[in-house]
Amino acid sequence: MNKTIFKEISLPRLNNLEPGLESTCLKLMEEAGELAQVIGKFRGLNGEKIEKNSEEIIEMICGELLDVAQVAVSMMFVLEDEYKIDINEKVNAHVNKLIRKGYIKVDNSIV
Repeated sequence: MNKTIFKEISLPRLNNLEPGLESTCLKLMEEAGELAQVIGKFRGLNGEKIEKNSEEIIEMICGELLDVAQVAVSMMFVLEDEYKIDINEKVNAHVNKLIRKGYIKVDNSIV
């Protein structure tokens, strides 16, 4: 039996910020770049000597990944607030697309 597993994460709306679509997108790209940079260092792709142990680097990767996730969630708030997008509806449509494309196998008795 194939079981669809969801990883759920709940991140807060950030205070004292008035992000727009463009500024949030730029911040998302910045954070994704920082994540890529840490992974590159972990794999020795930048030519530097690896000075941290694997555990320290994995912690750094987790931190950068959560920064990416936080900015992505912030962009969802922007879409909801400025453009009246129903994010739950969009998430459901996205999951259905993944099912149609075969990335998720679902037991038909559950669907």
